Amino acid sequence: MYKIYKEVWEELTEKDGPFSVKEIEVRGSPMRIYDKAPSNLRDIWQPTKEFAASEYLVFEDQRWTYDQAHQEVSSVASWLRNQGISKGDRVAIAMRNYPEWILIYWACVTTGIVVVGMNAWWVADEMEYGLSDSKPKVLFADSERLQRFFEINSDFAGMKVVGVRTEKGQPSVIDYQEVKESSAASPEVDIEPDHDACIFYTSGTTGYPKGAQLTHRGCVHNIMNLAFAGQLSLSATCRTQMVPEPNPKDTPTPSALVTTPMFHVTANNCVAHMTTIAGGKLVHMYRWDASEALRLIEREKITSMSGVPVMSRELLSHPEFKKYDTSSLLNLGGGGAQLQPDLVEKIDSSGEARPSTGYGMTETCGIITSIAGIFFLDKPESCGPAMPVFETKIVNADGTEQPNGHDGELWVRGAPVIKGYINRPDATREAITDGWLHTGDVARCDEEGFIFIVDRVKDMVLRGGENIYCSEVETTLHKISEISECSVFGVPDDRLGEEVGAVIYIVPGSTKTVTEIREFCFSHMAKHKVPKYIWFNESPLPRNANGKFLKRELRESLDLKNAL
Repeated sequence: MYKIYKEVWEELTEKDGPFSVKEIEVRGSPMRIYDKAPSNLRDIWQPTKEFAASEYLVFEDQRWTYDQAHQEVSSVASWLRNQGISKGDRVAIAMRNYPEWILIYWACVTTGIVVVGMNAWWVADEMEYGLSDSKPKVLFADSERLQRFFEINSDFAGMKVVGVRTEKGQPSVIDYQEVKESSAASPEVDIEPDHDACIFYTSGTTGYPKGAQLTHRGCVHNIMNLAFAGQLSLSATCRTQMVPEPNPKDTPTPSALVTTPMFHVTANNCVAHMTTIAGGKLVHMYRWDASEALRLIEREKITSMSGVPVMSRELLSHPEFKKYDTSSLLNLGGGGAQLQPDLVEKIDSSGEARPSTGYGMTETCGIITSIAGIFFLDKPESCGPAMPVFETKIVNADGTEQPNGHDGELWVRGAPVIKGYINRPDATREAITDGWLHTGDVARCDEEGFIFIVDRVKDMVLRGGENIYCSEVETTLHKISEISECSVFGVPDDRLGEEVGAVIYIVPGSTKTVTEIREFCFSHMAKHKVPKYIWFNESPLPRNANGKFLKRELRESLDLKNAL
């Protein structure tokens, strides 16, 4: 099977192949790029005019065709030009996943304006930091974000504020309706591949977030990586199973459910970009809700849903899952956290959908690796091989490269790696060495080139000199069907340094006991890895805007006296 996989890979990337790779020098370091990649995101958006009559955006009962979207994008771009906003200037977007988010985004990146994706969950102080750090000339904000902006005491007098889906007539706020009524055509500009496309703030665990500079080259190459991964998986699967590849004309038009925030690379750079270039439909959700997701899958004939693993788990375990027609769903999975092996199997057995995942970062404009279908089922603990434009190496603490099968920090280099962090040269130097991005993830690589993410470098329990990776314990706990959610972390211990702690949310109605959970763990992992401290949570575990568990906040809220 993997011989065929390699053969297809080589065919796709050979000199005359659709994904041929070459090496250039960028910012003083060698960089792998796709030879046939478009230069910038304008070259991605403009050709979609050919899909004029096709549906592009859906939100509740509102719909946009590609023609309507292009008209609105041109109007926003024209308005920005009339306000003196030009190539290299920054425009911030602070709102929920309204369709206007992606329309404003295209208006900016296709005219060389840099989008600042503001975290919609930021409180006023965090918003103040983001605006002061990025210094946008325009802020587009919905009603909730606008109210937070009004709480800020800093002077942003030079910044124009546009209210999207807000009450009209608010002082110093321009109504979005005025913006989209601008009638001039979108300005023509030259955009270099290395120009900034957007600034997305990382969700760091300590201190202020860092504004990552995503370039046009990086964003375009992420699209190419996604296209490569899809073609590789399809061709290799068909050859392995000895069936012909489906005729593209018989393939349904993509219809993607947008479940995660647009201010992150998963929703924007992966879901939105890839669906757009294929002339597909983006169905936006105001917030995640499994019941609503099922309704939309049936109504909009959704072909793919990508989010954090808990979303897939909640969808499949929903008591009304079988009442809805989910036969249109061809891909289910996502990233942001590792899909547990049991979830991979559940997706595969749920219907037509094949399990898929990708591992990536804000700092790589999207995916680094990808895996799907029969290959994911065969290697359910892997996130797949690195895409062709990435060089990878596994290094130990002193930077020495490790052989296959050995754990170490994963470093990557290639076109999608960011320039750096705005206003943070120290952080940039710490994260990137000669073009190599230090991912901060512990990984290993097998003989076929498939990468296994073991854990975050700092998401590890050091117990009596033994390293215990939290994800390993979480994977074991998820084998217990009564456990709906869990989060594992280190608990300070005077004797051993740290002990293993776990917060668990049990399926409502379950009578599973702590003793039974520990007995299961003892039979599936070494004794020192079994959680010493267990807390039962009465409700689902708290998550951030991207759906990831808030481990630090959760750990700090727990009382050791209440542990079981």
